[in-house]
Amino acid sequence: MTTIQKILFVCVGNGGKSQMAAALTKFHVGDRIEIHSAGTKPGAKVNALSVESIAEVGADMSNGQPKAIDPDLLRTVDRTIILGNDAQLALPADAQGSIERWNTDEPSERGISGIARMRLIRDDIDARVRDLLVELGIQ
Repeated sequence: MTTIQKILFVCVGNGGKSQMAAALTKFHVGDRIEIHSAGTKPGAKVNALSVESIAEVGADMSNGQPKAIDPDLLRTVDRTIILGNDAQLALPADAQGSIERWNTDEPSERGISGIARMRLIRDDIDARVRDLLVELGIQ
């Protein structure tokens, strides 16, 4: 019997990129992976444009609530994935999993804003999620 992988997606506010990654992963594989998201400095709510861009592809993050990183979860997940360049996080010494960073697209650096920005970020994250699922042998 295969053990279900546990993945934690992390960004700073847990209102955009990490919530998007979690929603897209769930959209592609349902409950075949245990998916979590959190922020290093969680904000008050999810980004409305992130919610809109995710809904356009059939995924849902509308009920997401930004949350802080649970230290116990951080120790037990198989993989911690940091999205973007701003969030800083190190695994505890007794963590069982690995950590990696996805240097995601940041269209605002090219003057792209609004929903167009979120769509580009969504598509970049979605491609990375799909690659991860192939790597894990799930898709």
